[in-house]
Amino acid sequence: MTAEPVVTADQPVLQACALGLRLQGRPVVEQLSLPVQRQEMLGLIGPNGSGKSSLLRLLAGVLRPDAGQVLLHGQPLHKMGRRAIARELALVAQMAETQDAISVEDAVALGRTPWLSALQPFAAQDWDAVQQALDAVGMAERRHSAWHSLSGGERQRVHIARALAQQPGVLLLDEPCNHLDIHQQLSLMALIRSLPVTKVVALHDLNQALACDRLAVMQQGRLVALGRPDQVLDAALLAQVFRVEASALVDPWDGSRVLRFRPLSSS
Repeated sequence: MTAEPVVTADQPVLQACALGLRLQGRPVVEQLSLPVQRQEMLGLIGPNGSGKSSLLRLLAGVLRPDAGQVLLHGQPLHKMGRRAIARELALVAQMAETQDAISVEDAVALGRTPWLSALQPFAAQDWDAVQQALDAVGMAERRHSAWHSLSGGERQRVHIARALAQQPGVLLLDEPCNHLDIHQQLSLMALIRSLPVTKVVALHDLNQALACDRLAVMQQGRLVALGRPDQVLDAALLAQVFRVEASALVDPWDGSRVLRFRPLSSS
């Protein structure tokens, strides 16, 4: 009989161990190891095509790695059932859509699926979880609204509410601000930062990435840097990975650090 893994307080809640993935014969993730600590907000950054979305899908168990493994609370993800994974971890993909005539409340209620069965149908505690998720994202007043009537920012909030209704300990978000206007971006990032769960967020905006606890930088499927934003986003890395020069400024409004970018000169 195999003993259950012992989970310690300092053990990563989620861990990529030497992950490798090939799609259509091309390597998209290579020898990537990454620990995610409990309650942190970890930002995934890198140029287009660097493998951020593929890594998130590997961490979520949506894709099966060709090499290595993912550990969730110390357990190999590939040995866990889909229902068990979904009770611990939720993925918010880029602007998922539906053509179904569905209300906001019903869309969020789909997040309770991992907790339901023939012996445990939808009950009062499930509606409580849906209501709490709607409250958390500020969409409770729109719970009876039709999905197709929502703006892009509202739809993203509902996607996050659906994930929160799963009551996961880990939330994976793939470019949650994609295609949103600046007000919606600021509001949504403030919401994500406030959520009391472990978060892994793929981001394009490096100024948004400054608000993360740590950053994991990807280039051509490999992890090339990991650490606090002020450690990682230095001149050498920005030139190597993003092909830009950067100036760090201090915003007089609140004293926060802001980055400005210029393309590398051709000389």
